[in-house]
Amino acid sequence: AEAELVASTLAGLGVRVLETDLASRRIRISATAEVMNRVFGTDLQQASSERFDGAVVEHRHRTGELSVPAPLAGVVVAVLGLDDRPQARAHFRVASAASGVSYTPVQLGEIYGFPAAADGRGQTIAIIELGGGFAQADLDAYFGSLGISGVQVRSVGVDGASNVAGGDPSGADGEVLLDVEVIGALAPAADVAVYFAPNTDAGFLDAVATAAHASPTPTSMSISWGQSEGQWTAQARAALDEALLDAVALGVTVTAAAGDGGSADGETDSAAHVDFPAASPHALACGGTSLRADPTTLAVTAESVWNDGASGGATGGGISTAFDRPSWQASVGVSAPGGAGGRGVPDVAGNADPRTGYQVRIDGQDTVIGGTSAVAPLWAALLARIAQLAGHRLGLVQPTLYGQTAAGRVAPGFRDITTGDNGAFAAGPGWDACTGLGVPLGAAVLSLFTGEEPQ
Repeated sequence: AEAELVASTLAGLGVRVLETDLASRRIRISATAEVMNRVFGTDLQQASSERFDGAVVEHRHRTGELSVPAPLAGVVVAVLGLDDRPQARAHFRVASAASGVSYTPVQLGEIYGFPAAADGRGQTIAIIELGGGFAQADLDAYFGSLGISGVQVRSVGVDGASNVAGGDPSGADGEVLLDVEVIGALAPAADVAVYFAPNTDAGFLDAVATAAHASPTPTSMSISWGQSEGQWTAQARAALDEALLDAVALGVTVTAAAGDGGSADGETDSAAHVDFPAASPHALACGGTSLRADPTTLAVTAESVWNDGASGGATGGGISTAFDRPSWQASVGVSAPGGAGGRGVPDVAGNADPRTGYQVRIDGQDTVIGGTSAVAPLWAALLARIAQLAGHRLGLVQPTLYGQTAAGRVAPGFRDITTGDNGAFAAGPGWDACTGLGVPLGAAVLSLFTGEEPQ
């Protein structure tokens, strides 16, 4: 009934309804800029902005607040797509030539104890991408070098976007291939679906909603793109959070990179900020570590918070000012200066330092990449393997991961990271705003969902 009300109200004002998707509560509309300005009380102009990779793009820019026709008050959550400026940035860092240690995803799976009896068979893993692309030749060469065959990767276009490999290893291609290669190496028997959408708030929402409502339903969804939560409009943040809520309600576990800009999340106002969508309580926020392991035995010799300074990047993490503290974080000691009670970021962590990075192949070049962008697909693959053995999708995993863990205590299933900082926050015993609960002990994480003792 609400969808019909929206359609009839807007049609009477000269707006054309193109598509209605009741399951995800989205209606796509079209009209001239003049009509849009009148209907939504805004002013649209042409403008240019710099993308995360430095490219300058032309786009529509709106000024002032939005309004909706009176009959739609309380019905419409968000009006997205009027302003189509670049919204998100990719959270990855290419290692410098001086880097001394790196790992394949397979080695990291062994280091973190991924359950060996699973390979992702029967699971679908969705990846959200807002640019770039992959070439099958790169995937064939990369997986072949690891002795892996049969990895199935398909691309899905959203809002007119598609898989376009641009030949730029340090641009969006680097993000896409990092995500695909980490997941393909760690869950080689899974069906991997890569959703390409425009880098706008509307495109981001549409990609997440399309993936969440796809058939078959994904087991996990990996998101390595984001932006400081204050750089989103409240309506866009609310709409995307509702799409993430849909996903977990359908049984999808969403993993999201916590950002590579330290506790400031790349902002320059000397305050602490967290990244969104990692700040959503419906996403498993993934922070970053610097990992040192013996290259022969893969035994860990040291692991600390990833922080290479202002120019080298550091794991995101802190306390959200947009989302309240969820119930499953009530007892782990989430706190901010002044006693603020927001959602703590991150929940979990994994290797992210480019100086201890991931060996990948990007646009025909073998390279090493880090960033929390690598941790989201790492956890997406782990949870797909766990879901395979558990026999069901896991949905929102935080209540199980946090359990009854108290402040300063190590959560079952994790190895605690207690050294280092990301700027405003320092690691310590138990949950912290740098590495969350810690890094996974894969077999022990599996036991949290199956009740069986880790082998």
